[in-house]
Amino acid sequence: MLNSLYGINPTELAALIAKDFPAYRGKQLLEWIYKKLVFDPSLMTNLPPDFKAWLMDTFSLVLPTVLQKLESTDGTFKLLLQLEDGQKVECVLIPEGKKRTLCVSSQTGCSWRCAFCATGTMGKGRNLLPHEIVQQILITSQLIKPQILSNIVFMGMGEPLDNLDNVLAALKVLQDEKGMAFSPRRTTISTCGIVPGIVHLADSGIKAKLAVSLNSAIDKVRDQLMPVNRIYPLPHLKQALVYYKKKSPYRITFEYILIPDHNMDDASLKALRRFCGDIASKINFIPLNPTANSGMRAPTKAEIDSFMARAASLPQAITLRKSKGQDIQGACGQLALNTKPINQGAKQ
Repeated sequence: MLNSLYGINPTELAALIAKDFPAYRGKQLLEWIYKKLVFDPSLMTNLPPDFKAWLMDTFSLVLPTVLQKLESTDGTFKLLLQLEDGQKVECVLIPEGKKRTLCVSSQTGCSWRCAFCATGTMGKGRNLLPHEIVQQILITSQLIKPQILSNIVFMGMGEPLDNLDNVLAALKVLQDEKGMAFSPRRTTISTCGIVPGIVHLADSGIKAKLAVSLNSAIDKVRDQLMPVNRIYPLPHLKQALVYYKKKSPYRITFEYILIPDHNMDDASLKALRRFCGDIASKINFIPLNPTANSGMRAPTKAEIDSFMARAASLPQAITLRKSKGQDIQGACGQLALNTKPINQGAKQ
């Protein structure tokens, strides 16, 4: 089987091309793919036939099939992609002002079974390969032209740190100056708290922001919400985050899903202050997006207002994040290959 063209570091690809063709051919090809977002060699009008033939003989140019695009009433859209082996993944484009953020998947499922996340009900699936990660960004970028993708967040299906080597390989492609030259400041890797992965990321030399799905700073509560905590409890997580912060110029983001009767009381806030208070960080509070069979409900506006008023005393910058794409099951925790809109206003 041929290696995918989209998983090769652009600088390495240019060097490979220069062995058999004039160096400018590599530059032309990379401009077509990463700047013009044209993936069909027949449309690359300044490339000669012999180079196109070499390209198709040397690499796989197969892209995922877009099986469905669901568009929310708030402008968010979700893509259902079928990979070359028939597996399926979802990615979500979230517009906010001039920003266009793509929520990228790293696995075809997830093994951690967080109580509030639909993806965890699917089981692990398999790791996405570097080119399958890159292709999500390329396909979405092509779809939103002439708008430009501004941010990438690894918060889709899967646990990125369980597939960290492939995620980092994909980032090398995306951040390469000859490719999309995507800024590390606009790239975020999220984790449920995989301690060895956090250390590996810190030592990798690849720059990206880190987001941690925390959701409680009380071990016994987090054990219930997030089974990962039984393996990597809060003291171990804290130690890894302190290590990571020594090697990263970026603040850590804590994601905290607001779940009534679980993590919105004064004891939860006190524990959160104690856990996060000495880490350069910010906290995103996210009202729960209920999923089937979770047995949990979304907080009311009054409950959210009360919590945020009390959380204002925390030393970090805090944000109440409004979920988008709920009517297409594209909001935080809802990705599970369910392609049926739950709101008749959603467009296909």
